[in-house]
Amino acid sequence: MEVAFAGTPAFAADVLAALIAAGFRVPLVLTQPDRPVGRGQRVAAPPVKQLALEHGIAVTQHARLGDPATQARIAETRADVLAVAAYGLIVPGAVLAWPRHGCINVHASLLPRWRGAAPIARALLAGDPETGVTIMRMDAGLDTGPMLEAVRVPIGSRDTRGSLEAKLARIGADALIGVLRRFERGESIAGVAQPGEGVSYAPKIEKREAVIDWSLDARAIDRQIRAFDPSPGAQTTLDGNPLKVWRAEPVGEAPRPGAAPGALVRFERGSFVIACGVGALRVDEVQPAAGRRMPASAFAAGRRLAVAMRFGP
Repeated sequence: MEVAFAGTPAFAADVLAALIAAGFRVPLVLTQPDRPVGRGQRVAAPPVKQLALEHGIAVTQHARLGDPATQARIAETRADVLAVAAYGLIVPGAVLAWPRHGCINVHASLLPRWRGAAPIARALLAGDPETGVTIMRMDAGLDTGPMLEAVRVPIGSRDTRGSLEAKLARIGADALIGVLRRFERGESIAGVAQPGEGVSYAPKIEKREAVIDWSLDARAIDRQIRAFDPSPGAQTTLDGNPLKVWRAEPVGEAPRPGAAPGALVRFERGSFVIACGVGALRVDEVQPAAGRRMPASAFAAGRRLAVAMRFGP
């Protein structure tokens, strides 16, 4: 089969790599434009583009697909199906109608829960016990098309967005390949309409959401830290200086009586414990501004942390 592909980040690159390894011919890859990334804001190609070029696949990059001339150029490439994974752009009707078998999306949630741009982070923030991957036939709506395949995946207590993305990419790629093999065998796959109940939306993550509010429950802060790893990183302050918290875990016992949220209440071997609105959080790994990720013990020694010092505003 001629399987064109549309995707942008590492999640999508993992799916594309699986398609290539499975022997599908990929005549064209659609991805978003190169953009500044990282602390130095150097312009870099998205992971999907990098992988496609390594395999000699033609790449087209667009900030949007609404222009008829752009749609016409895309349609010049023969494709039996367009596989889409974390593309990040609305696919207009003219492109949806381009391939012989239409457009198939790999969506990282159990639809109709968490339609939209950030399903993995939203599932973690909400404390969902499970998530999954839905292979759906795309239509004009936002992740509203009929479902061709769905795979449930439990969310581990220490899963981060990065670990869950990698897991779901592998599972999603396998499920997508299974659907494409059915197309190859000539099967007609109508799919199942999504339920009308249980619909929720996963809007794009905003950096302001990564600021830790120490007055919250320690379990909610823990979910926030894991949802924003590897980016943008959950952030607090110490003496007005930004500090990212990368690894932490709620502790069972309550902080010392009278401890204000954000106060350092004690040290443990290799870690320190911060009081929250409910419970406390053991911090294991942090990153100061303009510095590297480091064990909490190294940060504590370098900054000479003391009990009762306050994190946050």
